[in-house]
Amino acid sequence: MTGALPRTMRAWRVEALSEDGQMHLRDVVLPRPGADQYLVRVEAAGLAFGDTLIVRGKYQIKPPLPFTPGSEVLGTIVAGEGGELAVGTRVASSSRQGGFAQYALVPRSEAVAIPPDIDPGAALALRSNYPTSLYALRIAGRLQRGQTLLVHAAAGGVGSAALQLGRLMGARVIATAGGAHKVRACLDAGADLALDYTDPTWVQALREQVPGGADVVYDPVGGEVGVQSLRCLAYGARYLVIGFAGGELTQLAANRLLLHNASAVGVLWGEVRRREPALAASLTHEAYAWHAQRRIHLLPGTAFAFEEAPLALAALQGRATVGKAWLRVPH
Repeated sequence: MTGALPRTMRAWRVEALSEDGQMHLRDVVLPRPGADQYLVRVEAAGLAFGDTLIVRGKYQIKPPLPFTPGSEVLGTIVAGEGGELAVGTRVASSSRQGGFAQYALVPRSEAVAIPPDIDPGAALALRSNYPTSLYALRIAGRLQRGQTLLVHAAAGGVGSAALQLGRLMGARVIATAGGAHKVRACLDAGADLALDYTDPTWVQALREQVPGGADVVYDPVGGEVGVQSLRCLAYGARYLVIGFAGGELTQLAANRLLLHNASAVGVLWGEVRRREPALAASLTHEAYAWHAQRRIHLLPGTAFAFEEAPLALAALQGRATVGKAWLRVPH
């Protein structure tokens, strides 16, 4: 570790679990990288729906208290000699928590070198949202050119990625989102049809426009939206369980799967990264390459000041953001 680094840093800390996910901005000791880690000077920290759960103790991973949340970081390697990437390399990475801080430890296997001029929000989306959605659509969903893809929360982080990738893969993309502003954002992003899922007639409207149903349903919302999705299935459809941003698990009606010879498939990108690291790396590099070739166009993200982290998580939990949400980290 270079002597030019500070002894302490600013970091958001969860000191006790609470329903409102209370965090405190503290001065903490700078972490030291282990043999398989880099220390990154954080420029931006990505916000994911899982962050809104982990700060309240409702995620499947429960770090020991106190802890610094944040699983996505973008920044520059400042320590951790001996890895494939040199000190001074700009990277986007999973941090396995600890990202809401001025410095973060990241596993060497998760760090991806990125261009020096790429926008932070875009870099974070391409590191997390896009490979997640690419795995979901190509491998779990077996989406084919000419098929119909239904994407829920298509103005959000993973949803907007699925919208863009579905178009690139040659599918007809039907988007849903909450509210007129987000519906317009989906249409501007290239959706063939966009519906407001807060309107109770959205299923009827979709079935009128797509009487054959959707071949693949990409659902990060869950709850009642997921239940209603099963009324929109084509024969042999694949319903992809991405998450539960709506706050409730989806109570799947198995009879509807039976009637359509359909399947429900869970997609947990963190497990793909852990169990199939070569595949995860390949999909990630593919996403960055498509962006460099201008084959995908990201929705403008939502940036928050570092001091606004609690507000940012509340906005994400309330589905008030568009595109990738992230924190600007000052130094």
